[in-house]
Formats: sequence, C-alpha cells, structure tokens
Amino acid sequence: MTGGARGIGLAVACWFLARGWPVALLDIAAQQLQLSADALALPERVLRLPTDVSQPAPVAAAMQAMVARFGRIDALVDNAGVAVFKPILQTTWDDWGQVLGTNLDGAFLCTRVAAPLMLHTGGGAVVNIASIFGLRASTLRVAYCTSKAALIHPRKQQAAELGNVGNRVNVVAPGPVDTEMAKLVHSVAIRFDTYDAIPLNRYGTPEEIAEVAGFLCSPAASYINGQVLAVDGGFDASGVGLPTLRRSS
Repeated sequence: MTGGARGIGLAVACWFLARGWPVALLDIAAQQLQLSADALALPERVLRLPTDVSQPAPVAAAMQAMVARFGRIDALVDNAGVAVFKPILQTTWDDWGQVLGTNLDGAFLCTRVAAPLMLHTGGGAVVNIASIFGLRASTLRVAYCTSKAALIHPRKQQAAELGNVGNRVNVVAPGPVDTEMAKLVHSVAIRFDTYDAIPLNRYGTPEEIAEVAGFLCSPAASYINGQVLAVDGGFDASGVGLPTLRRSS
C-alpha cells in the first residue's frame, strides 16, 4: 500500500487488516507513517516502510523488504499522490515534475517491481488509485489531473500484458473524498460547488474508496481486469442543472 500514512491509503490498509491480511505501508512522510503504524497496534501484521516511490532504488528495496517479512506479495494498491493547486500559467516545471514523479512514475515503478514478485507465487492484483479528475477536467490542478489521466492507459496496457500471465490490474477513480488534504485546500465555496455537482450531494469517505479497492484485490473480483471504476457519487455522470432540479423537487 503506497501513500499508506493517511487518508485513502490508510483506509485501504485497515480494510485488509480487518480481513486478516498482513499489510506493508509505504509513504514518504516518515513521521506520519510511524504515528499511523503505532495507532494500528498490529506490529506483527504491519510493516512500515518510509519510501520515496518516485525513485527506483527505494521502491526495489521496499518490495524486497515485504517479501523478506511476509514471504510474498499478493496485492498492490498504488495510492501515493501529491497535488499542486495553481493556475496553469503559474504551474512551474518543478511543480509538474514533482506531481508526475510521484503520481505517475511512482505507480509505474511499484508495479514494475511488484509484478514479477507476485507472479513468482502464482499471481496477484494491482489497483491504482487515480481520480475522477483523470476522466474529466478540474481547475487549478493541471499537473494532478494530467497525472491521474495518464495512470489510466498504462494500467490498461498492464492489464493486457500482465493479465496474460496471472496478474490483474484495475483502476479506481475516486470523486471528491473528505480526506485531510481536501479539508485543507477546499474552501467553503469549493465545497458547496462540489455538492452542487454530485447527485448524491456529498463527498465520499476514504472507507468507501477502500471497500472498492479491497474488492478489486479480492477473489470476488477474479474476472475483473483492465477496468476503470469511478467511485464518485454520480459526479462524472452529471451535467448542469442539479441545483435547479433540487430546488424544483
């Protein structure tokens, strides 16, 4: 589990732990990772691995540490992600590189290293946490949205090639989720705009995303491969007019 120190990543880890799986938590935020691992209070089943997923060597070391501790890798959830909130013309080259390095390169590196290890013990499942903003545009986050859109095609490529030898690969595209990051960067006005655009009229929760990611890693999803599943309260399906419709009904 990358990006496992908080938010969706930690919720996915809890989903697996509740079902008896051992879990490795990877995150660049070492202090928060320590706090989260301590709070889980399951040292025999939780492996804490401070890791910069944008760099090949740390990723390879983390995957080997997982195999050394647990003997195998059965599922990989690539959730690590960062965002820069700026208008397009104020987004710097460094901003662009930082976001794509973590969100896109990191997912590629983790799958590239983990997939052979999975195949060595019979295959497994990869789930990438993209975003609904990889399927539709947003404002003030060109690098983030581009990175999430760019996650989708290589996952289809991987589903075709790796599915052929025993690894399933799927993508979850969450809509707006009430994480700590969202609370920090979404103003009251943005939150109301978001409610207006979602038929269910609310943000999702990390636990709702975790249910879907966990399902896609489970035997119950054994014939699901190469899919992009939007978990967004109907956000991607809706157009204009929801506030007017609510007032009239």
